[in-house]
Amino acid sequence: MRYEFDGLTDVGRVRANNEDSIRYDGAAGVAVLADGMGGYNAGEVAADMATSIILADLQQCARSPGEAAPPAREALQNAIARANLEIFQSAEREVTHAGMGTTVIAAWFRGPKLWLGHVGDSRCYRWRRHQLVQITRDHSLLQEQLDAGLISPEEAAVADYRNLVTRALGVGPEVEIDIAEHPVEAGDLYLLCSDGLTDMLTDMEIAQMFRAGAELSHLAHKLVAAANARGGRDNISVMLVRARAERPPQGLVAHLR
Repeated sequence: MRYEFDGLTDVGRVRANNEDSIRYDGAAGVAVLADGMGGYNAGEVAADMATSIILADLQQCARSPGEAAPPAREALQNAIARANLEIFQSAEREVTHAGMGTTVIAAWFRGPKLWLGHVGDSRCYRWRRHQLVQITRDHSLLQEQLDAGLISPEEAAVADYRNLVTRALGVGPEVEIDIAEHPVEAGDLYLLCSDGLTDMLTDMEIAQMFRAGAELSHLAHKLVAAANARGGRDNISVMLVRARAERPPQGLVAHLR
């Protein structure tokens, strides 16, 4: 399996600065997205720390010889945990960083598998055979109320508190991290995004853009532009990863011809 990566982050139409951060390394198969929170640019600091630490740790694991490399689940867990601790310690140490935190979603594509680690309400979607499915579960008050049947999806769409997260990096020295393994099929398209996208666009609207088809860069710009056209009330970040079947060896192609 081979993978194509692209991404875009935008300040939106309302916020003065961008507290989202995205990083990816196609060779290592890693994409990381974070949506920071906290005053005086502290959210921006937390998000940047999260993406840089997690990407660096997973890059190092990807370069390790087979026998020396830790299992994917353990490596992803450790990378996110280290980012959490460093953000927490920075918030404790620096007055201007007090109270900062960030959501994070990290995707690590290894052969025909995707390993996902996430904390907070940044999401990952999978587009497969013309169906869009959210494959992460938000760590938010809204999601808990939906799960408990206390509110309807229609009420959730207009709730004032839909951005209140129940987990975030940097809040404490330890954090609960969701780690999941997903099989990947050739033709899959994965979307990592901050809530600046999903607060502005419905899943159906995102699916319609995927259905129309486009190169990854063009699709990323379309998604961000659509969210901005709706008001762009928050920073908007998207990362796209497309899975392709491995090309057959050149010699085999020539022989088949």
